[in-house]
Amino acid sequence: MRRRLARALALPLTLVAAGAAIPQATAAPVAADSIVVGGFPVDVSQSPYTVALSSRDRFGGTRAGQFCGGVAVGRTTVLTAAHCMDKEVLGTAPERLRDLRVIAGRTELLSDRGQEVAVRAIWVNPTYDGVTNSGDFAVLSLADPLPATSVIGMAGAGDPAYRSDTAATVYGWGDTTGSGSYAGSLHGARVRVQPDALCEQAYPGGSHGTYRAETMLCAGEVAGGRDACQGDSGGPLVAEGRLIGLVSWGAGCGWAGSPGVYTRISDVLRTLGWSAASPS
Repeated sequence: MRRRLARALALPLTLVAAGAAIPQATAAPVAADSIVVGGFPVDVSQSPYTVALSSRDRFGGTRAGQFCGGVAVGRTTVLTAAHCMDKEVLGTAPERLRDLRVIAGRTELLSDRGQEVAVRAIWVNPTYDGVTNSGDFAVLSLADPLPATSVIGMAGAGDPAYRSDTAATVYGWGDTTGSGSYAGSLHGARVRVQPDALCEQAYPGGSHGTYRAETMLCAGEVAGGRDACQGDSGGPLVAEGRLIGLVSWGAGCGWAGSPGVYTRISDVLRTLGWSAASPS
């Protein structure tokens, strides 16, 4: 899911097709089943660090239990959105979800490709603010290691990948139209990093959310059309080969003047005391 002010809560974010009509939703994170709007099919070999979070007990087997995205930043370390671990989404405390797994190396959710790895431990950012969505990240520790080739590097503070107008790609299994059209295969959407001022204007507070440049990143297309959506929450935004953001929230999917808002990875690194080098 991706939390949205106009993107539905507890459903996967998706990449929506350009020009598609998108219904208004409530202000909340978007969880797991959707695909990227205005996107294109991607084989997981092109983004091996993109993983799906799964619980068949909670979300059923139709889409292999996928409810959010994530990104491998270490062989046993996955980043995702804090709101994906909300009791409101999972129906229970995350540590009590017995079958929480990470699906890696799989393009089609219902294929037997890749691996499903149990989550050994969950750490949710204690400074995460569910009202403003600031600090929207969590760290999952895996019971078994992923291949070294599945890991992506992270962009630290001052990295040129954060500059406005930088080309970026967001990945996920979410809603591809903004109206609940969930696909079972991985998609990507090409967007651009936008100036903080654009999201500050779009999300000044109140019912439209509050954009905070120190913890968030603005990305999308000014004219709309390409975006993350329901079910993509926690998935990666990648620029110049480095992870710069996690799908977090926004108004609608692909709406003109309402770019997607991502958790800024440089703030994740600062909060955790990590360097840009991947953890083990």
